[in-house]
Amino acid sequence: MITRQRLAAGVCALLAFLAAGIAFPAGAVADEISATAPKVELLLDVSGSMRARDIDGESRMSAAKQAFNEVLDATPQEVQLGIRTLGANYSGDDRKTGCKDTAQLYPVGTLDRTEAKTAVATLSPTGWTPIGPALLKAADDLKGGEGTRRIVLISDGEDTCQPLDPCQVAREIAAKGIDLTIDTLGLVPNLKVSRQLSCIAEATGGSYTSVEHKEQLSDRVNQLVDRAADPVVKPVAVKGADSCTDAPVVKSGFYTDREEFSQHRWYRVEVAPGKELRASVSIAADRQVHPDYGVLLRAVTVHGREIVRGESAGTGRTDLVSTGLRYPKPESDDEDAPAEVVCLQVSNSFSAAPGVKTTPGMPLELTVDVVDGPDQASDVASFGLGRGWWLLGALVLTGFLAGLLWGWISRWRFSVWRTN
Repeated sequence: MITRQRLAAGVCALLAFLAAGIAFPAGAVADEISATAPKVELLLDVSGSMRARDIDGESRMSAAKQAFNEVLDATPQEVQLGIRTLGANYSGDDRKTGCKDTAQLYPVGTLDRTEAKTAVATLSPTGWTPIGPALLKAADDLKGGEGTRRIVLISDGEDTCQPLDPCQVAREIAAKGIDLTIDTLGLVPNLKVSRQLSCIAEATGGSYTSVEHKEQLSDRVNQLVDRAADPVVKPVAVKGADSCTDAPVVKSGFYTDREEFSQHRWYRVEVAPGKELRASVSIAADRQVHPDYGVLLRAVTVHGREIVRGESAGTGRTDLVSTGLRYPKPESDDEDAPAEVVCLQVSNSFSAAPGVKTTPGMPLELTVDVVDGPDQASDVASFGLGRGWWLLGALVLTGFLAGLLWGWISRWRFSVWRTN
């Protein structure tokens, strides 16, 4: 016989079992999310030179703190963020000790905004500029997981701990294949500083930005943190040719290449009848360039006749220039009609500032998509009025008939009036 006590015990055991069953998969899901979460570490130079007051009338340190607070407020929930400093703790003259001065201010993980802001508020410009050692430590901080990894380095000076060259450190990090990007921001418009920071970024496919205003610093760091949360599609490396004849054939996909200043790169795409080619290209100005620039993307036949083009130009400081094009290939009455070979030409009008290395070329990203073309009615519409011709014809006919009717009524009324 089942007593009340046994029944109650059975119900409790069942509830406990269900609770355990539900909790386990929830924990597993959390672990899975954590494993794929994007990771970002902000690496801040806190050396003595950050006391200089040349950013909108405030010190570089003050501008950096303000930027960090704004970034911490805007960091996406899914991003695991950490903060590391360099030159924040040792103010002495011993080089060996100063070049070890890098510490993790806030560990990479789920962000507690209040705790992170409190940690940033304690910073004060102190010592050396050990960029190389700090990069090595930051790379270790980001180990583990399958998500994207990004270091955002903010500095106002050259590394003071040679011969450990930070540019070479960045190359070694990239060579390990750990899929880590380093973006750099320079707080001083200094040629030597910009060269070193550009080289660090370039080694890992990152970007370099020269910053002179507080708002610019906040906006750029925010962009880079947000970019870490974007879904990642890894591009396929391809090497464009100097002519269409030698160009590689590319299919629908995302490609990466490098293009030197004022260079032309060619790629070939096969477009079957009834299909539409959609292509876009972006070129990153990952080093100091002159303020006038442009990017051109052309679709050309194998005989050199231009089909369509997309272009973009500008003036002033920029990090990226993009343009695109669309080419619908009309249907053919011949079912066996071959695909048309379309040559894509990418060219740029960037020019290097004095002393800036022109090799390797600037990062180029090419997106190619060959999709089903628009239907016949849309084809007509894309090259003329399309369905609008029907509307125009109906309006003309309606107007003509209305004119005849009105003329007949007017004549009838006039004849009636004369009779009376």
